[in-house]
Amino acid sequence: MTDYTALAQRYIDVWNTTDADKRRALVAELFTPEATYTDPLGAVRGTDGIDGFVAGAQAQFAGLEFRLDGTVDSHHDQARFTWHLGAPGDAEPLVIGFDVVTTVDGRINQVLGFLDKVPS
Repeated sequence: MTDYTALAQRYIDVWNTTDADKRRALVAELFTPEATYTDPLGAVRGTDGIDGFVAGAQAQFAGLEFRLDGTVDSHHDQARFTWHLGAPGDAEPLVIGFDVVTTVDGRINQVLGFLDKVPS
């Protein structure tokens, strides 16, 4: 049985890992090779696509960090969780999102992302 709270934290860790080689290794470990990622800002497929999308977000939001907010809700092979993006610490988040992930054999196969709060 998958520990979805740990999986969600590892997912957040991917978004916070700025060393390109370490981030690529985390992506390859966490996601299936055919995984998809879709949110209002883009849609990519495969670990190279996901890694590139994360790298782009890191460039756009340099100095900010992602963190889980609340509990991870899961059943069967899927989970949903809320995340915040903001300055390190407990600062008010600039962006709040909600992601749904599906898994295959404990690895993420699909991410459907939603943005609840974005800067104006």
